[in-house]
Amino acid sequence: MTSAVVEEFVTWLTEFLPNDYYRQYPRYKWDLGLRRDYQRAAFEAGWIQPTWPREHGGRSLGLRDAMEIRLAAATRSAPKLPNIAGPNVAAPGIRQFGTPEQIDRLLVPLLRGDEWWALGMSEPEAGSDFAGLRTRAERHGDVFLVNGHKIWTTQAHLSRWCTLYARTDPNAPKHRGISCLILDLQSPGVRIEPIRMASISDETFCEVFLDDVEVPVDNLLGPCNGGWQVALASLQHERRMIWIMNWVEIERGLDSIRGACDADRGVDIFAELGSLLADAEALRATGYRALGNELAGRPSPEADILKLLGSVTLQRVWELSAVAGGPRSAADPDLLFERQDALAATIYGGTSEVQRNIIAERLLGLPKG
Repeated sequence: MTSAVVEEFVTWLTEFLPNDYYRQYPRYKWDLGLRRDYQRAAFEAGWIQPTWPREHGGRSLGLRDAMEIRLAAATRSAPKLPNIAGPNVAAPGIRQFGTPEQIDRLLVPLLRGDEWWALGMSEPEAGSDFAGLRTRAERHGDVFLVNGHKIWTTQAHLSRWCTLYARTDPNAPKHRGISCLILDLQSPGVRIEPIRMASISDETFCEVFLDDVEVPVDNLLGPCNGGWQVALASLQHERRMIWIMNWVEIERGLDSIRGACDADRGVDIFAELGSLLADAEALRATGYRALGNELAGRPSPEADILKLLGSVTLQRVWELSAVAGGPRSAADPDLLFERQDALAATIYGGTSEVQRNIIAERLLGLPKG
């Protein structure tokens, strides 16, 4: 049964969207102006982070209502927030670990979309091995002097701020000597170079070069040498909810496969379709189980399982759609983009290999190998 607040959101969304939104969805999907307006309006209405209090752009709702709102937004193809890393990763970290001054100064402009954020995590020689990062931050009085190189930093060229992870104690064990710094990307010594990609997406990857960049000590997010905990908590927030987007995309892909299949298709296609239908239902059930654990105050280890299952299944769905659709599907630009986009699903937000290691070591207690 749909709650009143979810119905309120659906009504609000319907009134916000242009009258021809669904008829012209391929055009509106990448309309940056519409997406900016959507984020600003959603913030003012309290829909960006609905479990948070009003002063932080929320509605103080429970987890169940928040998940149903996200599900309603996804199934209705609500505009995608233009700066995903800000509201979904940086904001939870700031709210959980930030000082009162940092929260007051940074949170509202971030959630409203006035200031974009990037995540300074991956490095050329430490992409999946986050604990092996080499960017150094040495304290000199009231500032950290930062030197290093980040890569695959999404939208850095459009962002004002970056949650930058750097090594502040080179003598500590790898994961204990990292700190999170709030970096102003307009600081002297910061050089940003977009990476040219064969994509129509505006989520451009960048390289960020840091040469004697001064970051005020007051911009330390969380405890010094506590960046590992800041990163884990921030990413877990994203992974708890990203399954919803994956599940909706999976269902959309399955619908296209059903429409393309007929009785003349080989048994292998129907066998794979049945397997995907089962995995889609498993993803949905696991997502609700994770919600139940959180509501009951129990440990909820499902976030990494949801990320792995969702991204792998999404990739398989669009691979099968290419087979089921035959040559005609190759001429459909929208389906072609969906398939190309799905190729990255097992990489962004944590590679499948890393997710499997986390599940094996932390959830199953298997030895490192």
